[in-house]
Amino acid sequence: MKVLLLKDPKDKDSGPDPYIKELGLYSLEATLIPVLSFEFTSLDSLFEKLSHPECYGGLVFTSPRALEAIKICLKEKSKKEAWSKSLKQMWNIKPTYVVGKATASLVEEIGLVPQGEKAGNAEKLAEYICSREKPNSSALLFPCGALKREVLPTVLREKGIPLESLTVYQTAQHPDLQESLSSYFSQQVLDTDVVW
Repeated sequence: MKVLLLKDPKDKDSGPDPYIKELGLYSLEATLIPVLSFEFTSLDSLFEKLSHPECYGGLVFTSPRALEAIKICLKEKSKKEAWSKSLKQMWNIKPTYVVGKATASLVEEIGLVPQGEKAGNAEKLAEYICSREKPNSSALLFPCGALKREVLPTVLREKGIPLESLTVYQTAQHPDLQESLSSYFSQQVLDTDVVW
């Protein structure tokens, strides 16, 4: 039997996609079609803010995409050198709050130490942050997507913990979605034996 999964494949570097692998164990043939794409924005502003850790009390990441934005910034040689020489160390004396293991792993890849990854969602992370931060302290820098939920900012604002959000990516329909779906379903018709 065939299964269509509307999701991005896992990074090729980390081996086969776990959904494909698991479904294969049950003799199911799975196909992945990505439905979303991400456009990164405000990267110069992001690096400008990252260049001034003294202005912030820490970092907050609720999405792997926000870390992808930072990794894009660090591809530029001069920015990568600045990060390696001093910025990374300056940020490491401040907390880096994250939701989830995937985001925590990406934080580690850029040389920072994640906290709160077991929180599981933005609401629980907000509670975790509130238990560690003092009201009216330096703002936490929150690189995020245009479609972020307001749970975390609202809880922190109610507790007097400043948060500076910066939109660093936008979510859109994958440009090849329509073509990929048409191709997939056309192939299914061709693969099916028609009995009259």
